[in-house]
Amino acid sequence: MSILTDVVDWFTTAEHWRGDLGVPHRLTEHALMSGAAVVTAMLIGLPLGIWLGHRGRGGAVAINLTNVGRAIPSLAILALTQQAIGLRGWPGFGARPAFVALVALAVPPLVTNAYVGMRGVDRDVVEAARGMGMTGGELLRRVELPIALPLVMAGVRTAAVQVVATATLAAVTAWGGLGRFIVDGFGQQDNAQIIAGALLVALMALVTELVLARVQRAIVSDGLRAEQVRVDEVLTAA
Repeated sequence: MSILTDVVDWFTTAEHWRGDLGVPHRLTEHALMSGAAVVTAMLIGLPLGIWLGHRGRGGAVAINLTNVGRAIPSLAILALTQQAIGLRGWPGFGARPAFVALVALAVPPLVTNAYVGMRGVDRDVVEAARGMGMTGGELLRRVELPIALPLVMAGVRTAAVQVVATATLAAVTAWGGLGRFIVDGFGQQDNAQIIAGALLVALMALVTELVLARVQRAIVSDGLRAEQVRVDEVLTAA
């Protein structure tokens, strides 16, 4: 019970909630780093996966290449990026190495889910839409994307939760975020701070999952209802 009491004391200590070293500031840093990495990965991964899925070509190669990122540990990417940045004459510590590692972690599930979602669209529906004279862009926007949206959003959720959980590595390169509590706790042999930091990261990852799950339900339900009407019209007319 002693460690539990220490953790409670840590959370109820006012100084841990104030200033640049306090929980609110570290939480903001963590959220900004995670959000920037996920958005950047979405800008890279989603167009690539959607385009390849729409074309139906090169998907296996793209997925295999992006999945290399899953085979390489994020800590290894962080170390390699730190060295590469240092060779360019930039500071090898700070946000840059962590940002690159997090983007590399987030891209594979985005590409994979987008591609699989697009290729999973019923080919009969696609052919019927083409028979009605839809252009490639119309087919993509009005048929394929709405139907593929559940898997696309599942990829976003997976990437976001992984990034939030892994963004603690930013503290290894002397940046901020919630990982600072864990790294500093080890350095100071402060078990209460280590556990508090881990709990905060776990809570943030859980909140991210729940929020994106609600977003997914809201987007997918509306999109699929509208899409079902359009698909029915296409099939009826065909």
